[in-house]
Amino acid sequence: MHNIPFPQDRALAGWLLVCCALVFAMVILGGVTRLTGSGLSIVEWKPVTGLVPPLSQEAWETEFDKYRASPEYRKINIGMDLDGFKSIYWFEYAHRLLGRTIGVVFLVPFLYFLARRRIAPALTPRLLGLFLLGGLQGLMGWYMVASGLVDNPHVSQYRLTAHLLLAFVIYGYMLWLALDLWYPRHPRVMPPGHARLQTPALALALWALLTIASGGFVAGLKAGFAYNTFPLMDGHWIPRVMWLLEPWWHNLFENIATVQFNHRLLAILTLAGVVTLWLWGRRHDLGGRARLALHLVLATGLLQVALGISTLLLHVPLTLAAAHQGGALVLFSALIFLNHALRRSS
Repeated sequence: MHNIPFPQDRALAGWLLVCCALVFAMVILGGVTRLTGSGLSIVEWKPVTGLVPPLSQEAWETEFDKYRASPEYRKINIGMDLDGFKSIYWFEYAHRLLGRTIGVVFLVPFLYFLARRRIAPALTPRLLGLFLLGGLQGLMGWYMVASGLVDNPHVSQYRLTAHLLLAFVIYGYMLWLALDLWYPRHPRVMPPGHARLQTPALALALWALLTIASGGFVAGLKAGFAYNTFPLMDGHWIPRVMWLLEPWWHNLFENIATVQFNHRLLAILTLAGVVTLWLWGRRHDLGGRARLALHLVLATGLLQVALGISTLLLHVPLTLAAAHQGGALVLFSALIFLNHALRRSS
């Protein structure tokens, strides 16, 4: 993340925050699409013509015929009727449509602000980079879906995790730039506590990203539907089947027990880091915004762990699971806010 100061421009910041809100919605909708088994319902990637859904009975039959040729229909949803297909189609269509909407909402104001010379020269390449990352995210999404259209009707957990992490990177960088525009650097003296907390706050944000990545593997393997007890797993603190695969490192990414155990452990360590940073931060002289951010990190960290445990114990209900995925982004937002505040004088 860059600390190059930009002139204060709350119109630009507001535009980027709107884009952040749309990316946030995209992450939630993506989770709902996965949880409802809708992600493989559209078997083609048409960035332009795919904007228009089936509008006639004939068009729906054609789209349904394509789906019936897919491995998901033949191995999981065989016998599904057209109404059932429509119920999963609309989730995936909405997910793709929102992705295109984000591209338009980002690009059109960017071109307007650029033409009006509202964008600082140092900011322009960063915004262009964001747009390119958005395009890459679309490609990554299709690359993920394509992995479930060959023989095994399940997307690769590796590609799903990469798709999820890229969404968080795009969101985090966009939020950072928005905060740079809303709270530009001032020549005031920085409170002494800021420098002491910068490194641990950054380390905690990176650790949270690692925990989120482990959650991607849990989602990809549907590991949340196994071992629905806490804190024990199958009656043990450490499940006995954690190292069945060879070579051993395959267990870290392909063994359901190991993947879920790792996510639990990383989440608990994240919460421990959150509480430790909060306790340490309270002992230091911090600016008002940094102190507020520190409290937000604690609140969102506690909430996220509660959501995760509840989701597990209740066998992954849709609403709670979507809230847990959104909670990860809320916690990440609070950590971005904290890291930004610690690098400013207020």
